[in-house]
Amino acid sequence: MTSDRGVSPVTTVIDLRGRAADGLTRQALDGVLPRAALDVDRAVDLVKPITEDVRVRGGAAVREYTKRFDGVDLAHTRVPREVLRRALDTIDPKVRDALEEAARRARVVHEAQVPRRADTTPAPGLTVSTRFIPVHRAGVYVPGGLVAYPSSVVMNVVPAQAAGVTEIAVASPPQSEFGGLPHPAVLAACALLGVTEVHAAGGAQALAMFAYGTGECAPVDVITGPGNVYVAAAKRILQGQVGIDGENGPTEIGIIADHTADPAYLAADLIGQAEHDELAACLLITTDAGLPARVDEELQRQLPATKHKERVAVALGNQAGYVIVDDIQAARAVSDAWAPEHLEVQTEDAAKVAGEIRNAGAVFVGPYSPVSLGDYLAGSNHVLPTGGTARHTSGLSVYPYLKVVNVIECDRDSLAAVAPRVDAIGGAEDLAAHVAAVRVRVPRDSQ
Repeated sequence: MTSDRGVSPVTTVIDLRGRAADGLTRQALDGVLPRAALDVDRAVDLVKPITEDVRVRGGAAVREYTKRFDGVDLAHTRVPREVLRRALDTIDPKVRDALEEAARRARVVHEAQVPRRADTTPAPGLTVSTRFIPVHRAGVYVPGGLVAYPSSVVMNVVPAQAAGVTEIAVASPPQSEFGGLPHPAVLAACALLGVTEVHAAGGAQALAMFAYGTGECAPVDVITGPGNVYVAAAKRILQGQVGIDGENGPTEIGIIADHTADPAYLAADLIGQAEHDELAACLLITTDAGLPARVDEELQRQLPATKHKERVAVALGNQAGYVIVDDIQAARAVSDAWAPEHLEVQTEDAAKVAGEIRNAGAVFVGPYSPVSLGDYLAGSNHVLPTGGTARHTSGLSVYPYLKVVNVIECDRDSLAAVAPRVDAIGGAEDLAAHVAAVRVRVPRDSQ
């Protein structure tokens, strides 16, 4: 595709005009819409020996893999508390202020998510209480590849705290330039939130450390936090040993836009998402056939001034596309089939369009709700499902840190009243001991 100003940074154009919304299904669009290939299965084969080695040898294995992969030779993974305090004391005051406000807003949103205990009486003499009990210990992974993510500390720690988790440990890759410690901004964010257990460990070995424990790190109950394909593979391997939030892969943005959308905003949002990673996926779905050319002009204007323009250019060239459709119903169908991590809606009556979306990690409504607001300061969570998993998986919230436990209390009369039905179901399933466990308490001849 070309615009008046040259070759488009986005090389994929998908013209779906003439196709009704009900035909734009996930099956019909499989292989049509761009998305980074993420071979977690292959990564599992590479990661499995690492997680098993950590299970057997503990901290020694973690430190060996840290030396091999991160180039840092550590005597200990645990970051001293005085280092955390110093990081907070020396952080840029403006960054500290922004993190404090991000945490405040996130706490408002996530505390509102905590469900209340529910007490019910299914029958006279029988009560069933539904209690939401936090896990005892959570492990939070904060990536440290191309950039540092103090915001990810906020997004993982605050919901765990809102849920009532007793112990929270953070792991983030050590950085040679910072003396084998995680990035100072990550350490400062941990200190700001009152987290005192931080480990200089990254990748699959860090997740295995959380799952199996080492001499410095007790095993956790739940692991949350984004990462690369090897982190996703480690989560897949360790799920069951621990709870996980999801296999979050390369970031992605979908935008539904019509003739009312500002091309400068759209271009800025595509660039903003693409700067995360060369594997970032970007999809603009529009009812305005002329909009891609206008967005092209903005991309070509804005891209040269972008700090990470090489990374952005790769992502836009490989995993980005313009999709042209006849109407908003078709645009919504394409979006739901793609199930993006982030979805912006910049259309007429955007709130109505957004309200009809089924599959997205988070939805950003209108021209003044960019994804970067959600990344930092909306109060919503930026740890979101990727790769189409928004069809069945939610973004991070308090719920991965909570267990639902039913508490049942029944008196003798209520048990006696339901005993014939226990007889019937237990008999149908040929589980006589189930029946006997009731009848030893309320014999048939006593009713």
